[in-house]
Amino acid sequence: MEKELLEKFRKQLTEKRKEILEEANRTLADMTDQSSNVPDPNDRASIESDRSFELRIRDRERRLLTKIDEALARIEDGEYGICEECGCDINVKRLEARPVTTLCIDCKTLQEQKERSQGQ
Repeated sequence: MEKELLEKFRKQLTEKRKEILEEANRTLADMTDQSSNVPDPNDRASIESDRSFELRIRDRERRLLTKIDEALARIEDGEYGICEECGCDINVKRLEARPVTTLCIDCKTLQEQKERSQGQ
């Protein structure tokens, strides 16, 4: 893959990583600043529901952060854009849509078909 393209993906991944970490810090600050002494049970339930939703989002982002770090490591190792299964190049359009992907579209399709057939 061309250096310019690799740099584009490195920058994109680094910016997304930074954005996720900033959101996590903001969530942490918001949750520690909020007073938990809310007398109305309905308000308290609403606040807890919002917190739960926010924490689920942060957990998804945490998993994405791991994938971003792995993608950045693949860029450093010269393995970025190469399918883990078949060793072929991953289409640039696929990488643009999902920069953390490790599988080409054919291998991903096979994986999804296998998962569906096994009921996962």
